[in-house]
Amino acid sequence: RRRHFVSEYTPIDSNIAFSVNSHRDNGKITCGERLGERFENGLRMTFTSWGAFCVRNPRPVILFSVVFIAMCCSGFVYVKATTNPVDLWSAPSSQARKEKEYFDKHFGPFFRTEQLIIQAPNSHPDTYSPYPSGADVPFGPPLRKEILHQVLDLQNAIVNITAAFDNETVTLKDICVAPLAPYNNNCTILSVLNYFQNSHSVLDHTIGDEFFVYADYHTHFLYCVRAPASLNDTSLLHDPCLGTFGGPVFPWLVLGGYDDDNYNNATALVVTFPVNNYYNDSRKLMKALAWEKEFINFLKNYNNPNLTISFSAERSIEDEIDRESNNDISTVLISYIVMFLYISIALGHIHSCRRLLVDSKISLGIAGILIVLSSVACSIGIFSYFGIPLTLIVIEVIPFLVLAIGVDNIFIMVQTLQRDECLQGETLDKQIGRVLGDVAPSMFLSSLSETVAFFLGTLSTMPAVRTFSLFAGMAVLIDFILQVTCFVSLLGLDIKRQERNRLDILCCIKSNEQMSGVQRSESILYLFFKNLYSPYLLKDWMRPIVIAVFVGLLSFSIAVMHNIEIGLDQSLSMPDDSYVMDYFSHLSKYVHAGPPVYFVLEEGHNYTSLEGQNMVCGGMGCNNDSLVQQVFNAAEISSYTRIGYAPSSWIDDYFDWVKPQSSCCRVYNTTGQFCNASVTDPSCTRCRPLTQEGKQRPQGKDFMTFLPMFLSDNPNPKCGKGGHAAYSSAVNFINNKTDVGATYFMTYHTVLKKSSDFIDAMKKARGIADNITETMGFKEKNYRVFPYSVFYVFYEQYLTIVHDAIFNLCVSLGSIFLVTTVLLGFEIWAAVVVSITIAMIILNMFGVMWLWGISLNAVSLVNLVMSCGIAVEFCSHVTRAFTVSTKGSRVERAEEALSHMGSSVFSGITLTKFGGIVVLAFSKSQIFKIFYFRMYLAMVLLGATHGLIFLPVLLSYIGPSVNKAKTRAAQERTRGTERERLLYF
Repeated sequence: RRRHFVSEYTPIDSNIAFSVNSHRDNGKITCGERLGERFENGLRMTFTSWGAFCVRNPRPVILFSVVFIAMCCSGFVYVKATTNPVDLWSAPSSQARKEKEYFDKHFGPFFRTEQLIIQAPNSHPDTYSPYPSGADVPFGPPLRKEILHQVLDLQNAIVNITAAFDNETVTLKDICVAPLAPYNNNCTILSVLNYFQNSHSVLDHTIGDEFFVYADYHTHFLYCVRAPASLNDTSLLHDPCLGTFGGPVFPWLVLGGYDDDNYNNATALVVTFPVNNYYNDSRKLMKALAWEKEFINFLKNYNNPNLTISFSAERSIEDEIDRESNNDISTVLISYIVMFLYISIALGHIHSCRRLLVDSKISLGIAGILIVLSSVACSIGIFSYFGIPLTLIVIEVIPFLVLAIGVDNIFIMVQTLQRDECLQGETLDKQIGRVLGDVAPSMFLSSLSETVAFFLGTLSTMPAVRTFSLFAGMAVLIDFILQVTCFVSLLGLDIKRQERNRLDILCCIKSNEQMSGVQRSESILYLFFKNLYSPYLLKDWMRPIVIAVFVGLLSFSIAVMHNIEIGLDQSLSMPDDSYVMDYFSHLSKYVHAGPPVYFVLEEGHNYTSLEGQNMVCGGMGCNNDSLVQQVFNAAEISSYTRIGYAPSSWIDDYFDWVKPQSSCCRVYNTTGQFCNASVTDPSCTRCRPLTQEGKQRPQGKDFMTFLPMFLSDNPNPKCGKGGHAAYSSAVNFINNKTDVGATYFMTYHTVLKKSSDFIDAMKKARGIADNITETMGFKEKNYRVFPYSVFYVFYEQYLTIVHDAIFNLCVSLGSIFLVTTVLLGFEIWAAVVVSITIAMIILNMFGVMWLWGISLNAVSLVNLVMSCGIAVEFCSHVTRAFTVSTKGSRVERAEEALSHMGSSVFSGITLTKFGGIVVLAFSKSQIFKIFYFRMYLAMVLLGATHGLIFLPVLLSYIGPSVNKAKTRAAQERTRGTERERLLYF
């Protein structure tokens, strides 16, 4: 409010005031002090002139601001959002991303997975007593025949699920992985029922007489778990074990909850439906997504009291994250509304209930909030013009960040004006300009420090951090520009409205209640900081205690920060009530095999020579350090290497298949074309003669002649070694099938439960591959062996997360130091103090992360980078007030700085954020509770305690000395005014 007053004090002679304070200026003014004063004065005069211009010309300034916002927001027509988690968490130049692209290019993308984990809680274990002799064999509850029949009914019902997409009917057969198609269109179903060819009759197949059962499903099961690729179980049943899709069903993939290799003790069944991943065909991908949606709906509504089912589809995690985000919209909106209400009420300076609607600042508060949100919208629009996509972190975090950072500037500006006394004969535009000249430099300091820190954060290799930093930096910059233009004009209009006694919001209505006399402008909070808090905090006996407490907290944080876990448990990204939570729980409890891992040998290796074959194969005559042998050796110590099983080796199976004594490899003697072993035709002859030479491995031209036949051969009762089902995608041919290009050898990781398990598995697999490359001398030949698993692209970031965190935080601190040095008028020591305080806040954040179980990952790293920006808010205003203070001692200057800025920092920064943060505690999302509520609460509490307790005490000890040039300049500006008496006496 603008007030004219006549001083009740007798003006004092300015010469007396000057002589009283001259002892502070006895020293000679240095060049650095003069440079700092000129820079400071330049900033003050610039903002003073600008503020006066904005108040004199509110309509053009507001119109220009609206046009600027509209132009930036027009970029929304080009907005794109990154929903692909690969693009979100993995940089295109990263090793895992390049290896994924290599694998997808040569072998096709990894398939989509739909999986069920089934238990039989109401069944009891069964005991099988073999006849005529043998020990009793216990069978787990889900392996009872009646349960298997019910599971088979469920499995068949899933196969028959239909979905509608674009007036087409989609079934599992349209999208499933069928390795033998078109000869065999059966879908791959990894299920224990595939030991019985997914048939009720085969499951009921029994051989015996009226007295004894000689063989039944128990017999067949016990044989198949030992020889899953068998086409004849050698019992009286003579049933095959091979799945209907033409491939083996390994027991560790379909059974769970057993001990050692006692598969019969299984307490859970695992059923997996692999689906093709049409990443380059959007229409087919939409079909797969449509079927998966029906799959999820079917299982949600499926009811069988004898079965407990937990399940997940490929789309489940993304669906649940979307649902979680939608559920949390209300929580986030309530959080914003709480902050909006607080801002609107706290900005007002109410003196009486009768003038409530006049003195309130609701419309001004709403305008300030709209400016903050407009800056976010402008940032999104600008980068959308350049085709830079949004991410979920940008949408969820940046509005909160900019609101948290931007609102304090509004509070400082308004509250400083409320406490200001209008000079004799000073017009409104000049008063607001003078106030803006006083406070805008510290606003500029904090905003520019944050902007530079965020923009330098784009140097990070993590896409999520880089995108956040880019959007946040631009939003903070635009927010400051709009505040010193549009908001200043609106502030001037609001004061004119108040002077004319018009109601807030309903400005057309005039109040009859007139303002009487001169009223105190200081708020209760301001008086508390000035008269109680600041003097008490800076007492001689209190200051050492404060330093000791904060140093102790810092020491604790440094001591525990190395114990912070790295990674992000995927269950944290799910809502508490998600069906996927049960799946994650059962996955770690029952499943015995981890994700598949492929050891890829890049193009360039010579498989046709004996030497080249020995470097790869794992059978007799192969090198002891061959590729297959080294992976096999790693599987022998799986607890260390996290390689769970021996690799599937296409080259070793090829050598077995091509042996003349196996009768698998045959050709028509007339045409030379391949003749399957099941064909009975006298013209079919062995590929290689039954001579000593014929029994040796094929080399040279022979190797390439028979290999395509092996990879096209379907397994059959006379030859189970056909490689079509198992290896059709494992070998990449080049040069019109005259040479072998890239190939892979597949195995499985051990069960991986926590993020640390996934990270360690990737590190160990890469170590094994690097050792293979080294020992086989591939480096000199410009090709190598590398491991690939579907999760590597998401977890690679954690291999360098510590380095990335150190780099990003150091860059942020360095930029804050440089900007602070310049904008404080080259007060280097003041910038050092600010940087020390911010560094302490960040280090204490690590201590809180350890105490509160918050892991280090991309989300928490974004929050740590954001903490640097918010910490500037808590430190810069108090520090600048200290540097411009003209009091005699450091303690007095610290007390004055805290008295003037403490209330604004507390009400405009701390309380504004606190109200909105508390609401986040009621979110259904675990990721919101842990990474947003806990970290935001910690950064606000740490920022407030360091900025309002530690920093003033630190300045009172080691703050920069008084700038004599600034002191003289301040005396010249205030000479002969009431302000001089208030400042110097």
